[in-house]
Amino acid sequence: MTIGSQVKQSLANMKAIHATLQQLALTSTNDEAQRAFHEAMLETEQMIAALKGRISTLEREEPQYKGM
Repeated sequence: MTIGSQVKQSLANMKAIHATLQQLALTSTNDEAQRAFHEAMLETEQMIAALKGRISTLEREEPQYKGM
């Protein structure tokens, strides 16, 4: 597995984690748990943005990774 495909797989995993945290935040009946899930979800959004930026950089600097 290439670096490009590993980063893209990490992005897919992070999006799945984000969706799970979002679902937990919406369905939790405990206010403290809701807040914790929501805060974690916000952190994953930052990680997703960073991974997207890294993918853009990889595709720009290493054309063989484009579209993988």
